[in-house]
Amino acid sequence: MATAQRKDPFTSFRFRVEIEGITVAFVSEVTGLQLETQTEPYEEGGVNDFVHQLPKRTTYTNITLKRGITDADELWKWHQDVVKGKFKRKEGSIILMNSLGEDEWRWNFSEAFPVKWSGPEFRAESGTVAFESVELAHHGIKRG
Repeated sequence: MATAQRKDPFTSFRFRVEIEGITVAFVSEVTGLQLETQTEPYEEGGVNDFVHQLPKRTTYTNITLKRGITDADELWKWHQDVVKGKFKRKEGSIILMNSLGEDEWRWNFSEAFPVKWSGPEFRAESGTVAFESVELAHHGIKRG
């Protein structure tokens, strides 16, 4: 009797971020990989046990990248360009890797630009890493 091969889920701590095909950050946290399709209820005459739900517009949540601050300042410079009014929308990807470091899943986002930058909180009694976060608005996420 043949048995199915076991497929364990991927762990969520092996990933990287690419902007325009270049790895720009090994971030410690990515949030906002979310799509939501709004619905409109439609009540059909004579059908009393449920209400139809029809799909409408799909919206995308901003993607937030969080990482320890280093001397690599591409994300800071990109946001500063937006502040100065000369921003450029860019394509990017978030890549989930398996335990061997091979790419397994890729989420491509399009027409992104930074809309928020948050710096670290400083505390003299703490020896933690200084983190920055950058929030990106975009025009959609596709599985690559």
